Amino acid sequence: MTVRLIRQNSNRYIGVDAQRQRYELIPSGKLRLETSPIVGDFVKILETSNRFVIEEVLERKNQLQRPSIANVDQAIIVMSATQPEFSTWLVDQLIFLIAAEKIKPALIITKMDLLENPESLDEIIDDYRRSGYPVILQTKTADVQEVKQLIKGNVSVLAGNSGVGKSTILNRIDPTLNISTQEISFSLNRGKHTTTHIELHEVAGGLIADTPGFSTLDFSNLTMFDLASTVPDFQLEQPCRFRNCIHDKEPGCAVKAAVKSGEVSKIRYDHYKLVLPLTKERYDVKE
Repeated sequence: MTVRLIRQNSNRYIGVDAQRQRYELIPSGKLRLETSPIVGDFVKILETSNRFVIEEVLERKNQLQRPSIANVDQAIIVMSATQPEFSTWLVDQLIFLIAAEKIKPALIITKMDLLENPESLDEIIDDYRRSGYPVILQTKTADVQEVKQLIKGNVSVLAGNSGVGKSTILNRIDPTLNISTQEISFSLNRGKHTTTHIELHEVAGGLIADTPGFSTLDFSNLTMFDLASTVPDFQLEQPCRFRNCIHDKEPGCAVKAAVKSGEVSKIRYDHYKLVLPLTKERYDVKE
């Protein structure tokens, strides 16, 4: 039988099958020498001696390290329009990290009703939408139907700075949740830990982790090519001249040409150039 792990507390797990039946699980002894199960994993289980045991961890499509969670569909970046002020630099760094993990980014902008001039963000919002990123605007009294549609059918993690209203959105969607999400301060690179376990909650027809997906802005585990090849804005029909172009100083770069023509966001490209030196290494370009 195959189940998805939705909760981990030390060496104990809860798994759910396709019929939403829950199982209390422990890992088999052999898994100590193999892949350790984490929340989000699909696993094969067996019933032995009146208990259910995890026998095998199936292949993961992706995995976040801090916290450990697997098979995530999307990361929802929650950013306030003000208090704290909206930052394209922070949003773009998160987009780069999210996409590098083969996870789809989406953006929710909260506190739009607190802006003295709401039109001041119009150009920025249009820039993200033109680039293909879902953008949802929220106020204290706004309908959350768009957010529900974003969550439905997906496994999601939340990313964003402290005080932007992540827990408020979730509790408005489902007041019975009473989730106290871990708020993140990227300036300090640490979270306020509010849980001792990791859990996926059923919300609006999807699953959401009650723990943040990106607790530090760390690019040191990525190579330049990892970054260059995964930025969503750079996925163009016309390829670059070199197979492993990093869109910096190489001749025949399709991305640089698209920036010049306006097809690719100059804001995102400028931020990408700032992040490049933070990665591990440089590849020699090859035709």
